[in-house]
Amino acid sequence: MLQSLRRDLLHDVKSRELRVIVIAAEGPVFCSGHDLKELSSEDDVKHHSQVFELCAEVMTLIQKLPVPVIAKVNGLATAAGCQLVASCDIAVASEKSQFATPGVNIGLFCSTPGVALGRSLPRKVALEMLFTGEPLSAHEALMHGLVSKVVPEDKLEEETMKISQKICDSSKSVLALGKATFYRQITQDLDTAYKITTKVMVDNLTLRDGQEGIEAFVQKRKPVWTHSQEEKK
Repeated sequence: MLQSLRRDLLHDVKSRELRVIVIAAEGPVFCSGHDLKELSSEDDVKHHSQVFELCAEVMTLIQKLPVPVIAKVNGLATAAGCQLVASCDIAVASEKSQFATPGVNIGLFCSTPGVALGRSLPRKVALEMLFTGEPLSAHEALMHGLVSKVVPEDKLEEETMKISQKICDSSKSVLALGKATFYRQITQDLDTAYKITTKVMVDNLTLRDGQEGIEAFVQKRKPVWTHSQEEKK
C-alpha cells in the first residue's frame, strides 16, 4: 500500500493540469497504519527496515510535492495513518473521525508517527497521545492543529472540493514556490527564516504570474495565470 501511495502521489506530478492532490479512503477507517502481521517476526530486520524507510519516504514526499496535498479524513486514523494526516498540508475531517497513536499499548511505541505529530501538535499534546494511546476526537484534533477543518460527514466532500477549487484558482508556480519555502523556513531560526523568505519574495516578483497578479490587482480584473494561458494555446 505504501508503494501504491507513492506511485499515486508521483503520478503526473509534472503535468500542468495537476493542481492539488486529495488523499481519501473507502470504508469506515481512514487509515489504520502498518499491518502488524507484517511486523510479527523479530528476525526479519531487513524487511522491517525497508517498511519503515519507505513509510518515511512517503511522508516526506508529501511535503516535497509542488502542489498542496489534502487529507480527507472520514473515520479512524491510527499510528502511521495518523502520521499520514499530520504529514499532509491540509486536513479536512468529518465529525466522526478520531486520531490516535496506540502503539504503546501493544509494545511498539509510535516513534515515526511522533515525528509528524511533534511538528503538527503542541509537544505535551503529542506526547500524551504517544504515551497513552488515547484518541483525539475530530474537534480536539482541530483545537490542537492536527486538522484544519471539521465538518459533518455529509459535508466532507463538498468542503474538501471547495478548498481544492480555491487552490486551483491560484497560480500553480506561485503555490509551488510558496509551499517549498514554507517547509524550508519552518525549521530555521527566526533570522534565517526571514533571510530565506525575503529572497523568495523577490524571486516571486520575477515570476510571470507574480507580475500578472499585481497588474490584475491594480487594473481591478481577474488574473490570467500562466497555466491558463498555456491551456488556451
